[in-house]
Amino acid sequence: MSALPTRIEREAGRPLTPLEIFDITAARETTLSRLLMLYIGTGLIFMLLPGTFLGVWNLLAISSHRAADSVSPAWIQAHGHAQIFGWIGTFILGIGFYSIPKLRRMNPFGLAVVASSWALWTCGVTLHWLSSVYQWQWRFLLPVSAVLELTAFLIFFRTVSGHRPQDSSETKLDEWIFVVIAGSVGLLLTLLINFCACLFLALRGNSPELPENFDQRFLVLQTWGFLVPFVWGFSAKWLPVFLGLRPVLGRVLLWAVALNSFGIVIALVGWTIPAVFVLLAGIITAVCALRLFETTERPAKVKGVHSSFPIFVRMAYVWAVVAASLAVWAALTINSHGIWGASRHALTVGFLATMVFAVGQRVLPAFSGMRLLFSTKLMFVALLLLATGCLLRVSSEILAYQGFVHSAWSWLPISAITEMTAVTVFAVNMLVTFARRPPATVM
Repeated sequence: MSALPTRIEREAGRPLTPLEIFDITAARETTLSRLLMLYIGTGLIFMLLPGTFLGVWNLLAISSHRAADSVSPAWIQAHGHAQIFGWIGTFILGIGFYSIPKLRRMNPFGLAVVASSWALWTCGVTLHWLSSVYQWQWRFLLPVSAVLELTAFLIFFRTVSGHRPQDSSETKLDEWIFVVIAGSVGLLLTLLINFCACLFLALRGNSPELPENFDQRFLVLQTWGFLVPFVWGFSAKWLPVFLGLRPVLGRVLLWAVALNSFGIVIALVGWTIPAVFVLLAGIITAVCALRLFETTERPAKVKGVHSSFPIFVRMAYVWAVVAASLAVWAALTINSHGIWGASRHALTVGFLATMVFAVGQRVLPAFSGMRLLFSTKLMFVALLLLATGCLLRVSSEILAYQGFVHSAWSWLPISAITEMTAVTVFAVNMLVTFARRPPATVM
């Protein structure tokens, strides 16, 4: 008899029939899937309302005044926090919890830690956004929000670190796991620095906005130190299967992580020019390690998703290289505010959001009770609109902010509306997918 039925019978206090064991296992899987949908649904809300809506509002104000400094930095930072932590961060925590095998062997009390982490994380991100935008009791609420976010992550980290392979002979971990661990460490450092920054603002700041020089360095840690390694790790895990790629060059990918980590460290200490070159070298090394543009071993698996799925995944990594290249240009240019903004947008929307839109619609329906994506056509529409909006935004930021083309200011609201439409279509497709009944299980 396997270890799982033995554990289930021990919890029940009596021998169980195979049908009873199946029912208990299925019930736990259903509970875990519902918790995942809770995380994903929450992330979608953060993406739509405090994230994208506020971002569009900011961009419309900037475009109407034709000045990048016409919007409060606190509002811009609140938008970024909602997108990075509220949207993608919530997705990552949900997928991380779902992927831990031992949770499928826990009783309902054990699964409560997953819900507790969600509640703390959601409250923390919400309070951070509210205190930054409305500035009500921000000296108290800002550090409280940071404590809640950090506590939620520590619950997640303790649960993940407590997992051990069922087979004691499994001692060697795959390279992609080390990449995800690097992302987890980046998230932990990000949350610790965020707590210190919030505490400093509460004690000595005049407003809830971070100083510009510190914020620019902190953004490097949030994006390249936290989000990028997570995407690399899950790419190494899933893309060879989904895209039919040749096996990942694991050691090369670890070198990419090492370069990326070194670039972040020297960026944090203020060595901007060498840092951007190292980050560019890191993303190029990661692309080579993933073998995205080499001849594939077998056809891509596009059943259940749009056939353009492989194209958009590769496009996302092109955007990552573009983002790093723009950062090099910005570091070598005086008064390069627009180029820096274009670089960040190319990374956060062109790379990160495109990967979430593409891979998320590939794996999340299956994780959520083996559901099928509601509409592959809506998937294509969302990805196409996102790519179009990102191209408009990146180009218009450079041309308008740098004073190259005055009419480019009018492109900014078009890019904003295009991207908002894209995220709305993505959210609708996912929410309808979750709302539909999963296919009946055949015994």
